[in-house]
Amino acid sequence: MSTRPDQALDRQATPWLFACAIATALPHVTHQAAWLSAATLLLLGWAVRLWWKNERLPGRWLLILLVVAGCGGILIEFRTLFGRDAGVAMLVVFMAMKLLELKSRRDAMVVVVLGYFLLLTHYLYSQSIPTGIWLLFALWLLTATLVRLHGGASGTAGASLRYAARLCLQAVPFMLVLYVLFPRISGPLWGLPSDAHAGMTGLSDTMSPGSISRLAQSADIAFRARFAGQPPARHKLYWRGPVLESFDGTTWRPHIGQGAAAVLDKLSAPVRYELTLEPHNQRWILALDAPVHLPDGLFLNTALAANQRQPVTERQRFRLAASLDYRFNVVEDARTLQRNLGIPGAANPKARALALGWRQTGGGPQEIIRKAQDLFAAEFTYTLQPPLLGPDGIDEFLFATRRGFCEHYAGAFVFLMRAAGIPARVVTGYQGGEFNPLDEHLVVRQSDAHAWAEVWLDGQGWLRVDPTASVSPARIETGIVDALAFGEPLPALVQLRADWLRNLRYRWEAVNNAWNQHILGYDPQRQRELLSRLGLPETDWRSLATLLGIACSLLVAAMTAWTLHQRPRIDPALRLWQKALRQLARRQVHCAPWETPMALAQRVREQHPALGEPFQNVVDAYLRVRYGDANDNLTPLREAVARLRR
Repeated sequence: MSTRPDQALDRQATPWLFACAIATALPHVTHQAAWLSAATLLLLGWAVRLWWKNERLPGRWLLILLVVAGCGGILIEFRTLFGRDAGVAMLVVFMAMKLLELKSRRDAMVVVVLGYFLLLTHYLYSQSIPTGIWLLFALWLLTATLVRLHGGASGTAGASLRYAARLCLQAVPFMLVLYVLFPRISGPLWGLPSDAHAGMTGLSDTMSPGSISRLAQSADIAFRARFAGQPPARHKLYWRGPVLESFDGTTWRPHIGQGAAAVLDKLSAPVRYELTLEPHNQRWILALDAPVHLPDGLFLNTALAANQRQPVTERQRFRLAASLDYRFNVVEDARTLQRNLGIPGAANPKARALALGWRQTGGGPQEIIRKAQDLFAAEFTYTLQPPLLGPDGIDEFLFATRRGFCEHYAGAFVFLMRAAGIPARVVTGYQGGEFNPLDEHLVVRQSDAHAWAEVWLDGQGWLRVDPTASVSPARIETGIVDALAFGEPLPALVQLRADWLRNLRYRWEAVNNAWNQHILGYDPQRQRELLSRLGLPETDWRSLATLLGIACSLLVAAMTAWTLHQRPRIDPALRLWQKALRQLARRQVHCAPWETPMALAQRVREQHPALGEPFQNVVDAYLRVRYGDANDNLTPLREAVARLRR
């Protein structure tokens, strides 16, 4: 089917469409499969070559075959054609395929609209400042392409870009009004696909050798905390996550079941702070040990860990308080104590024998704990690269390799305590953090992930014991960078030593934190606080919708007034001439763009004799005003146009 000449795509507009496809699809390279990115690049290169060589576009059957192949590859990669990752992959591939059938302006419009839609998909993966800046650039480019497709062919590329920039700037006031006044709701406006939160980093609800050491090699931020006063000393900053009580010989897991609520005795004044938690797709909140005040929606489980009922799939803020000196569950359920004495089968006989020997020598639980700490302080090495362990992993670690990370020390310590008859369990979470003096937030990264132990002593309840502190006190006192030897696979961002590099990182993270807190964190509570400061303390969705309508109406009126004021004034003589041409048009006489007034008057006399003399008077008066001496006297022209109407 041939394309009508008035609908054909201008050849010089095609590079604009290539640029739009690249700008909207390029950021997806960072999280797509390599073969998908390569296939997209090949399709784009093919389309560019066809345009450059001015060759014939592929036929319909070849395009159908490409679509089937693309869908088949995505189905094999993701096992589905639905969901976040598969859906975005299809959009990117289809964008590249559409470039192979650019014949008409309609095809070009499909590419532009698809580009606008692709912009939205980037926020499913990242809402950072660089992402926002790139998408603003892509929005500007897409708008300039629209200008180029609709009447911009006569101008330069710079003219189209400048016109698009003006259009985008005119939309900024509307964007701000919608951002501030649009009614906010908790959670997304629509249901997200089941894999929308896949790939989030954070603690797992299980622990095995190597699990936390792998997490510690990430510099991603887990959460930020801002204290009401001076931040506590680093060695007191234990951020509690899952508590693991079941052990199968290799992996530690939490106990699944109900129990009595934790009973906490506060031994120091509460420390108040605000926690900004990054999404990790789990229910735990990572509160500072020990939580004494929780906001609505949070609760403490039997092991003193703060939780909420729904997974944390978006950045959330909580106002909390903690007592850093405490006792809890001085009286414990007998079944809980028995569960925390369990060790599997006959595994790790050497560790069992060692713990049994400690128990038989007497001295009580405190003496056994001290002996275990002395053991770790002797000839053990703290490292992110421990050797692999076999079936009797704790025996191999204690008596052969003696190299491990915090999960090795916590797991081995708890095993020894249980073998010695002392109830014990593993606690995972984070320890420490880095204070940013620019925004006064404590930044806790995945590299601060940690595991420690808790033992239960009669009359004292559950007590924290951190065996890693015996091996490497620097890990608790100053941080993981000082605790590990040079060459360990810590992220480069964490290892920055130069003051200027560290200050640069502080500034960037402070800017990101402000972006997260005030822009991305503009939730219903923040909206109510802002409107209250503006004199609107009581607002619901109806009042917000009314305010939004009034504000948008005022903006439209102001924009219209400004546009009318900026509109170029038409010369009075030209306006009268156009009025005369409209009178001719009503009598089915149309003036061609190239036709001069004298030529038009001659044609009117020949085709419509009755109009010949009246229109000739209009032409004579118009030429005298335009080119004669009486260019200020419009009365004859005005009278001639009036007689033409009769």
